[in-house]
Amino acid sequence: MTGILLIDKPEGMTSFVAAARVRRMTGVKKTGHTGTLDPMATGVLPVLLGGATRFCELLPSHDKAYIASLKLGTVTDTLDITGEVLETREVNATRADFESALQSFSGTIEQVPPMYSAISQNGVRLYKLARQGIEVERESRTVDISSISLIGCDEKNGEYTISVECSAGTYIRSLVADIGEKLGCGAVMTALRRTKANGFPIDGCITLDELAELAQSGKIEEKIIPIEQALDSYRFVTVTEPQARRFGNGGELSLERLYLKAPQENELVRVIAPGNEFLGMGEVSDGEIKVKRLLIK
Repeated sequence: MTGILLIDKPEGMTSFVAAARVRRMTGVKKTGHTGTLDPMATGVLPVLLGGATRFCELLPSHDKAYIASLKLGTVTDTLDITGEVLETREVNATRADFESALQSFSGTIEQVPPMYSAISQNGVRLYKLARQGIEVERESRTVDISSISLIGCDEKNGEYTISVECSAGTYIRSLVADIGEKLGCGAVMTALRRTKANGFPIDGCITLDELAELAQSGKIEEKIIPIEQALDSYRFVTVTEPQARRFGNGGELSLERLYLKAPQENELVRVIAPGNEFLGMGEVSDGEIKVKRLLIK
C-alpha cells in the first residue's frame, strides 16, 4: 500500500502512536505523519504509507484550520488544561471584550512558541528543557491568522470556543494565552480539534476504529489517497515512455526535450508518464530535470 490515509486522531494519543497503529492495521513496513498534533488534540492527521513517506518533506505547507475551546482566568505552564496551574485570576471581560480582543489577532502577527513544544534550540527540544524546569528565551515567529471568529460562548463561566484558519507553524495554545493576556486575565486552552491540514478537510477522515473495520473487511485501499493528490500544487511535466524509463532509473531529463513553460532553477515539478502515471518529483537544475524523489510502490 502506498499513499495517504486521513485519520481523525483521537484525544489522549500521540501522533506517533496513531501512525504506529495505522502501520499495524495496514501491514505496511513504514508510516509517517505530517503536522504533529498534541495528545489532547483531535482531528486531521494525514498518515503516509509505504513509498509515500519519501515525499513527506516535499508536501506543501497549506494553511490549517482549528476549533479551539478555552477558559479565561487560568494560566498553566503548558498553556493548556493538561499543565500545572500557575495562576488563577479574576475575570472581568465580557463577550464584547473577548470579541474585540479576538479581532486584534487577525492578520499577520508575531508569536512566541511555547516552551512545551518540539522546537529545537541548540540541539535540544524545548519540551525537554521545560520538563526540567528550565525556561529559555525564544525568538518570536511571524504567523498569519487568515480567519478568527467566535463560535461558542459561556460568558458567565468565561468559556469560549473559537474557529481559526492560520499558516503552518501557528501554535493555537500560544494564541489562546496571548488572547488571555490581552484581556488581562490569562487563558488556557481546554480542547483543540484540527479541521483541515495539507489541504485535506476533516470530512474525509476516518477514525482508527473505522480503519480497523475496513482492515477486517479488506477494504482499506478504498480510503487511500494517492500521494500525488497532496502534491498537486506543483507544476507537472509529461514525459514519453523512454524518458519515463530513464527518470525511473535515476537519470536526468533535458528540458529541451520537454514542455515546461519558463522553468525556474531549483523548481520542483511532478513527473508524469504516459497513462497519467505519477513517477515522482524532479528538480530543475542546469537545463535538466533531475530526480528529487521517485515513487516506489
